[in-house]
Amino acid sequence: MNYKIQLLLLIAALYFGSKIAKAQKIKTYNFNALEPIFHYQNDTTYVINFWAMWCKPCVEELPEFEEIRKDYSSKKVKLILISLDFGKNVEDRLVAFLKRKNIKVEVVILDDPDANSWIDKVDEKWDGALPATVIYRKDQRKVYTRQVSYSELAKSIYQVSNHKN
Repeated sequence: MNYKIQLLLLIAALYFGSKIAKAQKIKTYNFNALEPIFHYQNDTTYVINFWAMWCKPCVEELPEFEEIRKDYSSKKVKLILISLDFGKNVEDRLVAFLKRKNIKVEVVILDDPDANSWIDKVDEKWDGALPATVIYRKDQRKVYTRQVSYSELAKSIYQVSNHKN
């Protein structure tokens, strides 16, 4: 009997341990540290979304980014969700939120309270409202300052990726 309980405990530990290991480790950056991701000149298309857990349209569009992540996993497309959430235990709250929503896209936290100094560096037409998405490859760029759909994301990725530089 004791052997069976130990075996069950071991199986449970392995199962739950693997679930915990799959949780994202979320890094926090200021804008200066994050800014280079907006200027890469390689052959990858970048899809960068600014969002927050408290923003309803942001949360509504998260599944679109997750589907893009799945559908473009074998292509040179990199997705990054930049969370503008803040406050006590933000990393823990964010990890739990992403797990609940089954979001596996890479997420980072932007902790830079001087938004007026960096919003224009993302895009001069962006007023800082959420959500906002930048899709770019080299010098080709598309910016959405509203909620986006899967089809808009896919079309923009195609256009940006296939433009001849």
